[in-house]
Amino acid sequence: MIDNITFQPNWSSPPGDTVADLLEERKLSLREFSKQIGLTVDYISDLLHGNAPITIDIALRLEQALGVSAAFWMKREFQYREDVNHLLQEEPSTTTEEWLKELPIKDMIKFGWLNPVQNTAEKITACLRYFGVPNVAAWHDTYSNVLETTAFRSSSSFDSKSGAVAAWLRQGEIESTWIECKNWSAANFRNALEDIRALTRKRDPNIFIPAVKKLCAECGVAVVIARAPTGCSASGATLFLSPNKALLLLSFRYLSDDQFWFSFFHEAGHLLLHGKDGLFLEGMESCTNKEEKEANSFSASTLIPEQFQTELAKLPLDGREVIRFARKVGVAPGIVVGQLQHLGLITRRQLNNLKTRFSWTD
Repeated sequence: MIDNITFQPNWSSPPGDTVADLLEERKLSLREFSKQIGLTVDYISDLLHGNAPITIDIALRLEQALGVSAAFWMKREFQYREDVNHLLQEEPSTTTEEWLKELPIKDMIKFGWLNPVQNTAEKITACLRYFGVPNVAAWHDTYSNVLETTAFRSSSSFDSKSGAVAAWLRQGEIESTWIECKNWSAANFRNALEDIRALTRKRDPNIFIPAVKKLCAECGVAVVIARAPTGCSASGATLFLSPNKALLLLSFRYLSDDQFWFSFFHEAGHLLLHGKDGLFLEGMESCTNKEEKEANSFSASTLIPEQFQTELAKLPLDGREVIRFARKVGVAPGIVVGQLQHLGLITRRQLNNLKTRFSWTD
C-alpha cells in the first residue's frame, strides 16, 4: 500500500507514470497487466501516457491489481487535471495557437494518436499530454530545438515541418514502449541482419514485419512502423532510447519493396556504425553528409554483398535474368531493380513490374 506517498503534483507526469513505475518494480509486462486488470493493452498504453482518464471504475481495478487504494488514484487524477488547467491558463494564447498550427492534428486524430477533441483548450491539453511536456516552451526545447542539431541539418527531411516530424518521432517513442526487448547487442544485431535480409523475399508485410520485429527485439532494437503525417517527409529514423534499447522507426513513406528494405538497412547501419549519441532522420533523396553516405553504403552492401557487385553491373536488361540473379543473391527481384536504377544502369521506369507494392490498411 502506498496511500501515504508524498504527492508532489507535476502535470507533465500523469498518473500513468506511477502505474508504469509499479509495473516495472513488479516486473509485469503490459500484456500480463492487461489480463489482470481486464483492459486492452492499447487502453493501458493510453492510460500510461495520460491520454485516458482514471475513472472510478478504473481506480477500483487499479486498487485490486496493484494494492493501491482507489482514493489515491482518484486524487492523483484530480490533481493532474487541475494542474493541466492551471498551466493552460498561464500559457499565452498566441503561443499555443501558433504551436497548434505546427502540428498535424487532423492526421494525428485520423491515425488514432489523439482522441477527437472539441475545442482549443482540449487540443492543447491533448497535444501536450501526447508529447509528454508541461508547456509549449518545453516542447520547443525537447523537439523543435533537436531538429536543428547537426545530425539533422543536412538531411532532406529537414525540409519537413518540425511539428509533423516531432509528432511522428513521438509516436515511434510511444509505440516502442509496448515492445519488450532484450538488451542491445551490436554483435547479435549484425548477425540477425542476414536472417532479416532473407525476409526481403516475402511479399506480404503481415508476414515479414512481425518476423523483423521479433528478430530485432532479440537484439535490443524496437522496430516501429508509423505512417508519416502530412508535413513529414521522413522515411526513417534511429535513436537510442536508453543504453540498452534502440528505436528503428520507419514511415513506409515509399510503398515499394526496394525502397522499404533499403530504408530499413540504412537505419540499421546508423545503429551499428554511429554509436548511441546520434539521432538520425532522413528521406530517400541523395545524402549530403558522411554518416548518411556510410549508412547508404552499408544498406547497399548488405542487400547485395560485394562479391555480387560485378555481376550486378553486367546484368542484361531482362526480367528473367534479374529474377535469376535475385534468387542467387537471396533477395527480392525488386531490390535488384532498385539497385540497378540507383546505379544508373537502367532508368527509373524500367523493370518496375518486378517490384512489390505495398499499401496502408487502417
